[in-house]
Amino acid sequence: MPNQLAVEIAGLKLSNPTMLAAGILGMTAASLKEAFVCGAGAVVTKSVGLKPRDGYPNPTVAQVDSGLINAMGLPNPSINEFKAEIKTVKQEEMHIPLIVSIFGFSVSEFVKTAEVAVEAGADALELNVSCPHVKETGAEIGQNPDLLAEVVSKVKGNVEKPVFVKLTPNVSDVVGTARRAVQAGADALTAINTVRAMAIDVETTRPILANKIGGLSGPAIKPIAIKCVYEIHREVDIPIVGCGGITSWQDA
Repeated sequence: MPNQLAVEIAGLKLSNPTMLAAGILGMTAASLKEAFVCGAGAVVTKSVGLKPRDGYPNPTVAQVDSGLINAMGLPNPSINEFKAEIKTVKQEEMHIPLIVSIFGFSVSEFVKTAEVAVEAGADALELNVSCPHVKETGAEIGQNPDLLAEVVSKVKGNVEKPVFVKLTPNVSDVVGTARRAVQAGADALTAINTVRAMAIDVETTRPILANKIGGLSGPAIKPIAIKCVYEIHREVDIPIVGCGGITSWQDA
């Protein structure tokens, strides 16, 4: 009997359309394997860059009624260190696509990080051009259509693997942003990353997060994600990975 849940996205074959999104559960080969054991059709790593980053000091996460607000600061060991985790995943023969999420503070950093990730065994790349709380990267790229297009184009021109682009909802025209990514060569889109948000401690009247501003995830952003996916789907003809506020199979 054929697997009725099987899908193909940008040339990647998934046994089902459920993917582990980029985040803290994708930090190690062991945690990525756990997602596979739990049934994920593909896994996306935590975002990694060319150079190591410690991220922001604590507190980095605030719980609110509608979900969580985080400002981790893109902590990572660097792609040159993380490539050992990528190689370990490939040696485990999990038989599901491994998508490596990358970021950079320049076009050249994106390209170099992409090349190392692919050389280490990445089946595809996801460009994090949507992190809402780190300056000079993330959403600052995703909110600049020309820079976004340059990043996508240069990465596509230097690797021979599918390139996913993770979009930010923190723009006035997410469809326009999606179009530019597609025109630049994106093979698939991920919509959406977290929504810029803030939490105040009423006892101290100060922001809870050390970085003050973070990204809201959880049930509150599902309607935003659905709207973005719907609007983008009407205008572009490449696969879209829905992301944001998914807590059950009904949400998915």
